[in-house]
Amino acid sequence: GWVLARHDALFPLQQTRVAPLTTLLCKIFRKRSKLRAGQRLALALQKLGPSYIKFGQSMSTRSDIIGDEIARDLADLRDALPPFPTEQVHQFIEEDFAAPTSELFENFDEAPIAAASIAQVHFATTKDGKKVAVKVLRPNVREEFARDIELFTWIASLLKHRPDMDRFKPVEVVQTFAESVKMELDLRFEASAAAELRQNMANDAEFYVPEVYWPLTSGRLLTLERLNGTKISDLKTLKEKNHDFKGLVKIAAEGFFNQVFRDGYFHADLHPGNLFVLDDGRIAVVDFGIMGRVSWQERLYLVEILRGFLQGDYRKVAQMHFNAGYVPARKNVDHFTTACRAIGEPILGLPVDQISVAKLLEQLFEVATTFEMQTQPQLLLLQKTMMVAEGVGRMLQPNVNMWKLAEPLVMEWAISNLGPKARVKYMAEQAQHLAERLPAAMQHAENLLKKVDSGGIKLHPETVASLLAERKRSHNHWLFLAWAGLLCFVGLLFFK
Repeated sequence: GWVLARHDALFPLQQTRVAPLTTLLCKIFRKRSKLRAGQRLALALQKLGPSYIKFGQSMSTRSDIIGDEIARDLADLRDALPPFPTEQVHQFIEEDFAAPTSELFENFDEAPIAAASIAQVHFATTKDGKKVAVKVLRPNVREEFARDIELFTWIASLLKHRPDMDRFKPVEVVQTFAESVKMELDLRFEASAAAELRQNMANDAEFYVPEVYWPLTSGRLLTLERLNGTKISDLKTLKEKNHDFKGLVKIAAEGFFNQVFRDGYFHADLHPGNLFVLDDGRIAVVDFGIMGRVSWQERLYLVEILRGFLQGDYRKVAQMHFNAGYVPARKNVDHFTTACRAIGEPILGLPVDQISVAKLLEQLFEVATTFEMQTQPQLLLLQKTMMVAEGVGRMLQPNVNMWKLAEPLVMEWAISNLGPKARVKYMAEQAQHLAERLPAAMQHAENLLKKVDSGGIKLHPETVASLLAERKRSHNHWLFLAWAGLLCFVGLLFFK
């Protein structure tokens, strides 16, 4: 509360009414600022440390909860934290690999090239001559996160009792955040994400994912192939190297589309600092701490909605929401159709280079909240990533629509996955999946019947105790009703 007050960012506590007394006391020490609310909150979160920075980044994908402007400001959080001493890096290396740094690396740069909220990165060369980048977790960062997540969980447990917050599932939000952080705090998971994305993109000649160097990767250290390229935001150097900007936008659009729709697994942190242009014109990506998955059904849902918007078939867009169960059946589909038209017409009526698919989805999710659409975190993460990707595309070529460049891929995917043959193939795959599970299910049922025939099913003592307690509560409930009924009957006789 003190830190929020000193940055004039008490509004989260004021709006959620989590700790009114704390908020009131801290308000006395508020330091006024002319910055936007989201900017003030971002500065406060940076001051509070790694857990809060990561939570702010996570909440930047939840514009449905915190609003568009604050979400955009939190998306700009920069992990500009001071580096920790390199002596501790050497200590971690020796502890994890049972050998000093000098025996594992030909050379190891003492000064980190980047220091973020969770880790910092050093350049090095392995004994076999490979140039690598070594990502090292900050000391005590796991303990710090565990402590702060306890606080986040407590706040969420208070919010879940608020009717206006229940739809946003605050406890689930924190649980999802805790799970994602747990993955990020074990760099073997990030290495696995990088390896999976590299495998998926192996045949995409123009989009490159660096190779993981597994012999020098552990829970606290991740060693990746070092990239020699130019940050995609360094437009001056890119021009000097005569890179084709429109070609780069096309590569970025096709690479993102293939990740989302072809593979269902995408890099969800495509800000300019994580994208590099190699000297041969390929785009390379780094930092695999935040990844997203989209199921096949959700991909169909997205493509059908986008096709409906582009074709002006707003009834289809609305019906898809109802078919998918995202909007409750009790809501009026005609009213939702009107709402979809109100979103689509202003955006799709713009010149092609100004049309924003991410903005379309953003406004769709906004309107859907009015119709009690249940939160779909994976789609919000996708929408946020699309917004960032669009920003990168417009930075390179303001007059080019990156989604238009990827249109041939969209049409090809739609034909392959939405036609009759694709439907039959999907049904066949589901039938095969069911057939594969059937023997195990039948065996389980047979074992259950054998236990029943041999004298019943043995229950754990705790289960028996729980059942007896429930039976006792039920018995007391009915006993109370019986006595109440008897008293009412006697009372009626008496007053009669």
